[in-house]
Amino acid sequence: MNKRTKIILSLLLLAQIIGLRLLSFFPEFVEKYYSLGVFPFISKISRHLFGWIPFSVGDVFYSALIILGVRWLYLNLKRLKTKPLGFFLDITATLSIAYFMFNMLWGFNYYRVPLHQTLGVERDYTTEQLHSFTKDLILKANQLHRELGYEDSIKVENPFSHREIFDRSTNGYDNLSEKFPTFSYHPKSIKPSAWSLGLSYMGYSGYYNPFTAEAQVNDMILGHRFTVVTCHEEAHQLGYAAENEANFLAYLATTHNDDLYFQYAGTIFALRYCVNELARRDMDLYDEIIDTVNFGILESYREVREFWQSYEGPLEFISKTFFDRFLKANNQEKGLQSYSYMVALLVNYHQEKPL
Repeated sequence: MNKRTKIILSLLLLAQIIGLRLLSFFPEFVEKYYSLGVFPFISKISRHLFGWIPFSVGDVFYSALIILGVRWLYLNLKRLKTKPLGFFLDITATLSIAYFMFNMLWGFNYYRVPLHQTLGVERDYTTEQLHSFTKDLILKANQLHRELGYEDSIKVENPFSHREIFDRSTNGYDNLSEKFPTFSYHPKSIKPSAWSLGLSYMGYSGYYNPFTAEAQVNDMILGHRFTVVTCHEEAHQLGYAAENEANFLAYLATTHNDDLYFQYAGTIFALRYCVNELARRDMDLYDEIIDTVNFGILESYREVREFWQSYEGPLEFISKTFFDRFLKANNQEKGLQSYSYMVALLVNYHQEKPL
């Protein structure tokens, strides 16, 4: 690649950034022509290509990129002093190509119509509405806990292997697609990540690879979270890039699954969001209802919390800081804090469709 080409590509990186800022003003265009137009075709082709392979091609792809990147730095670090312009042009030109491919293969989904508009629900809600919905959700969670055959004080155990969860996870999307055709999920391409230990130290339950359209799940996470994360990563494969929207679709996919354990996992996942938001808004209301939650459910939360605490460290802080900046750069103005939008979707969706 000659110098002129590198300069053009580097300038195109700036042009892409400006273009995406402009694109954020036209979500209907993105929704119609990319998210519901081009992207489903791209995603299905990639999932057909890589979904049948028993290991994560995405893990191999990123591993190779890291190795090649470190090798390039080792061989070219001296150029930072002798030819700094050429050094940085190599980097910006490469980033320009990668950024273009990322957006073409998936990234434009960050600029689509917000999910609450697609579902026709409001975004705002009152503390009273949250309180009422949370009480209903507690009743539902406690009921499912007992239907699974557990005493109120006993933590529900995951009855399936991770592979079985992968196989059963699409049932919820099949059922959902009868109401919402755009939630149809075929073919399947979800796999355990070979990077699970690293993901645990970084504080991540899984990730979506836009270059292979594979969904990778951290194989080390415990309890009900594995079930929910599986459906969360599948939501990314359907083109829902925003983390809060993928969380909500994971809730819908698990609670619409025919299997009772999936329904339970999705319900207590949503309940944790709601009680945390209620505590943030009104601690007295939180104190009033938290004791009505089955102790076995609280034990499931403790299990997940202690798992993540065992891997806390500087790597998590660095990775979460980077991801927060990444989200903000991709039309998620609140970064990681935008996860709270999940509660708004829950409360308002069930105003029209009670539990």
